Amino acid sequence: MRTRIAAVAAAVLLVPTVACADAGDPPAPDTRGVASSAVDPATPGAGRAAPAARAALPRLRVEVLAEGLDHPWEVKQLPSGHLLVTQRERRTLTLLNLSGGRRNLAFPSARVWAQGETGLMGLEVDPAFARNRRIYTCQGWRTGSGRHDIRVSAWTLDAALTRARLVKHLVTGLPSNSIGRHGGCRLLVPRNGTLMIGTGDAAVGTNPRNLDSLGGKVLRVNRFTGAPARGNPWFGRTGKRRLVVTFGHRNVQGLAQRADRTLWEVEHGSYRDDEVNRLGGGRDYGWHPVPGYDESVPMTDQRLPGQQTNARWRSGDPTIAVSGADFVVGAAWGGYRNSLAVAVLKDQRLMFLQLDRNGVRQWVRFPAALRTWGRLRDVTTSRQALLVTTDNGGGRDVVLRVRPR
Repeated sequence: MRTRIAAVAAAVLLVPTVACADAGDPPAPDTRGVASSAVDPATPGAGRAAPAARAALPRLRVEVLAEGLDHPWEVKQLPSGHLLVTQRERRTLTLLNLSGGRRNLAFPSARVWAQGETGLMGLEVDPAFARNRRIYTCQGWRTGSGRHDIRVSAWTLDAALTRARLVKHLVTGLPSNSIGRHGGCRLLVPRNGTLMIGTGDAAVGTNPRNLDSLGGKVLRVNRFTGAPARGNPWFGRTGKRRLVVTFGHRNVQGLAQRADRTLWEVEHGSYRDDEVNRLGGGRDYGWHPVPGYDESVPMTDQRLPGQQTNARWRSGDPTIAVSGADFVVGAAWGGYRNSLAVAVLKDQRLMFLQLDRNGVRQWVRFPAALRTWGRLRDVTTSRQALLVTTDNGGGRDVVLRVRPR
């Protein structure tokens, strides 16, 4: 096992970025944790340094917890301390312990459809796992007769942590295409106990703004039944739109909830403008690449009918390929505390994005200790540490544990 310790308190980079076009205070979040207003205008003074920007940035300790993985998409920690990892192309649900042991759980991997960007992807552990032993996954699925879709499923793990038993497919029919492009798919159980699902548009230009397509959306369902969650913007209507919280997304790669209960989404841009968005119920985030699949249009196209919500951070041109994200918690993290940690694929690093209480970008950092591991796919906060997966392929991937020193 390797350990790398880097003194990066001063050796950090300020990221080139395009300032957001928001102004004024956004609405307070509603009791369900999703802001209900249609548009976020900008906060005056966004260029001023926040107090967090002046706080000391600690040195980081980076340890390898597991090696020899292949495209691990997401990692979560169980109450026992074991780690669960989804491997996208291998279609395995892998159990790791911190002493280096591992095993693949008995899991119907033959039913998982893996192609291109799609396979065994999103993972979430039920907050009541110690009692109900439930987990949730999102994956491509073989539906029969050579067909497939993307679906969200609930499972229970046995007491010995050797087997995952299917309880129920909660949501089926998320769109997919023959090459697996833009399959999403990220899961989050926020503090209100629902299940949120970030989806890709399957490279179909009409999906993101079609409320009766589940592609290019953030959805919210009852985590036990898969029924639309009460309080969804179109809950009282008919059809698939009852599941929709937000629309106009391209390819959702990350979902996270901040301590103030606000919800955040990370998505891939086209050739420009990866985005970090603050979510609000019923909002349109402006991706509409029609006719056909025209990726020259803006990621947030303000020429569309209605109102579109601007990103709180965007990469500019070119993209850096942001992916999984989580908020950093714990006083030991110093200036990184409460920032959004975002895994970066193309630019091969971890990004820390500090936002003020109104969700306005204050600064961005790429610590040197996390710029030597190749492509990073996921980051999850766990027990005063960050768990990070790489995405290099060829059996060369690892799970990292990152802690402040």
